[in-house]
Amino acid sequence: MSRPQAPRGTFDVLPEQAARRAVVEETATRILGDAGYGRIETPTFEATDLFARGVGEATDIVQKEMYSFDDGALTLRPEGTAPICRAYVEHGMHKLAQPVRLWYLGSYYRHEAPQAGRHRQFWQVGAEAIGSADPALDAEVVLLLADLLDALAVGGLRLRISSLGSPEARAAYRERLTAYLRDHESELSPEVVSRIDHNPLRAFDSAHEGTRRVMAGAPRLLDALDAEDADHFAEVRAILDAAGLPYEIDPTLVRGLDYYTRTVFEFTSEALGAQSGVGGGGRYDRLVELIGGPATPGVGWAAGVERILLAGGETPVSEPVVDLYVAPIDPARRAEAVVLATEARRAGLGAQVEAAGRSTKGVAKHADRIGARFLAVLGEEGDAAGRATLRDMEAGEQREVGRDEVIPCALRGELPA
Repeated sequence: MSRPQAPRGTFDVLPEQAARRAVVEETATRILGDAGYGRIETPTFEATDLFARGVGEATDIVQKEMYSFDDGALTLRPEGTAPICRAYVEHGMHKLAQPVRLWYLGSYYRHEAPQAGRHRQFWQVGAEAIGSADPALDAEVVLLLADLLDALAVGGLRLRISSLGSPEARAAYRERLTAYLRDHESELSPEVVSRIDHNPLRAFDSAHEGTRRVMAGAPRLLDALDAEDADHFAEVRAILDAAGLPYEIDPTLVRGLDYYTRTVFEFTSEALGAQSGVGGGGRYDRLVELIGGPATPGVGWAAGVERILLAGGETPVSEPVVDLYVAPIDPARRAEAVVLATEARRAGLGAQVEAAGRSTKGVAKHADRIGARFLAVLGEEGDAAGRATLRDMEAGEQREVGRDEVIPCALRGELPA
């Protein structure tokens, strides 16, 4: 009989890995919280229509990658921005002081080929600022992601930015790009040809050699911005310059989601090899309106937790503190040991109970292995009822004490005189 395994594209988070992920969460809580972003949680599944309307019918996500239930009404969330905009509308957040700054961390799902740091179930941390078109907000979210990645020691970072302009400017540009692609159709990959009419900008993402040659000479959306969009992009860059954050302007940068307008950006890391994307995002000034809310601008980003951990340095992880390790050598004192450890935790100590049947020598070795400060042995030969042998693991000394003295000694950090 074969052993059960996790489904392909999913993974287990083991305790040592969970500790590193907790550091990501703690760092995001601090950095984003200090900037006024409040944490939000949305459901794991949403109405399928939310993503069809918000993300875009023509995107790979909606066409090929979503996990939808059999009736087609519900879908496991493939991304976080549309659900947060749905929550913004549903809970009347447009009535609050604007912009509303939110951040999140959770699991997301896409039926795509598993990659290093990107599974079919993956975790993202993200931030959204909804309710303002100010270019300073674009710069703020970029700088926050830069600070988060820096704090988590993600190495080899490169920031690319561009602007997609307004939907109107993009529509006119799409006509030019579509005509250009049709003129070079024989040189393009079959996949690019199949979506020339419904998503021509995705041709810039193609790894196909012939397509890349064609796209090197393609018209650039960045050259087709109207004056207002160009001024917006210039101000974003000016703020990033003032903050000292290096970046590259990449006119070929496109995002895989239809809702983006104006500013788009992406951080990559040399540490990740070919699949180098760590996080990115941009402005989405029409998304709230697309899903049925009032016209509301917004900007935000998402970063892959697994990618961050792969590209990050050795993140310091705090080991659990064990102030007291309680070992009932006499099985008749197991209940007493559990009660003693419970009382110790209620008093503010980190306390664990021996449960593997180790000998007196064995519990001493294990107490040292887990870094316990004190070891309380109950029922060692010669112990009287209600007494314990309390060992100071750092000093290498021990005393026989009353059971009621164990916790006070551990709290003081010393044995009785």
